[in-house]
Amino acid sequence: MLPTALNDPAMAQSKPAFPTPGHTHGRCAADAFSHAERVCAARGQKFTPIRRQVLGILLSSHRPLGAYEIIELMAKQIARPAPITVYRALDFLMESGLVHRIESRNAFLACSHNHDDISVVAFLICEVCGSVGEIPSAAIERSFNDAARGTGFSPKLSVVEIIGMCAYCQKAAR
Repeated sequence: MLPTALNDPAMAQSKPAFPTPGHTHGRCAADAFSHAERVCAARGQKFTPIRRQVLGILLSSHRPLGAYEIIELMAKQIARPAPITVYRALDFLMESGLVHRIESRNAFLACSHNHDDISVVAFLICEVCGSVGEIPSAAIERSFNDAARGTGFSPKLSVVEIIGMCAYCQKAAR
């Protein structure tokens, strides 16, 4: 059984996995930018205009975007950036825990959770609307890390992707 926010202290105060339809998207994007600014300031890192713009594009929806989709959206606002520029910004944002790579989609998703003490990230991917939610992972983390350490392996990061249908799409389909 997957953990819930109620039994995972690391995410007990977090947002729901999927935003409610009609939520104030501008507010969640503003909160994520504030989080990014705090993370960069605490680490003494520069939150450059390009990094800010890439994060802003990823925050424009709750769907993961590929690097070339990001480039196309940036090209509507500024001169088309070189792919390496976007990949470097994405690398920085991933290393800072502000963006996740959704492996199965070869795409990127903005994140405003604090992952400093978490080595397993679990995603719920809706195959209908394309939204991605993040769920608490403490129980999964313990299980995966214990299994890995049992073989002599030292885990750094695990990503779990669960594909299905979000509650909102299920409701709409009824």
